[in-house]
Amino acid sequence: MPRELLFALCFLLATAAHAAATPAQEVDERVEAVSHQLRCLVCQNQTIAESNADLAVDLRRQVRELLAEGKSEEQVLAYMTERYGDFVVYRPPLRSSTLLLWFGPAVLLLAGATGLAWRIRRMRPAPPLQQAEYERAEQLLRPGKEESQ
Repeated sequence: MPRELLFALCFLLATAAHAAATPAQEVDERVEAVSHQLRCLVCQNQTIAESNADLAVDLRRQVRELLAEGKSEEQVLAYMTERYGDFVVYRPPLRSSTLLLWFGPAVLLLAGATGLAWRIRRMRPAPPLQQAEYERAEQLLRPGKEESQ
């Protein structure tokens, strides 16, 4: 009987320790998840989870506070979008105000490819060499013979 009692006591202590640590770990996981969805406004090519800029650190702290207050991840994202605009979200919603963010790179790529194709098509091939030019080039390319002028 004491062996089972000792096992039960250890199990209860382990469960209690896990239960006590879970809320803090849960908040950390949620902060991490939200931080990977928000763009660093200083770096612009990193999430606030990846950036060490002062603003990113402040935004992560603010995300933690909002989640600790009981707000959902969607509410935190909505708050940040309202405060900083659609650009703060790494995947902004498709709206008329964000069309340039979504389709701008494709439009630029298409315009560049069209311009390059137009330029290549307008290029003229070099005219063929006249017989005298051909003989002169051949004379310059022959090894061992100096040009006499």
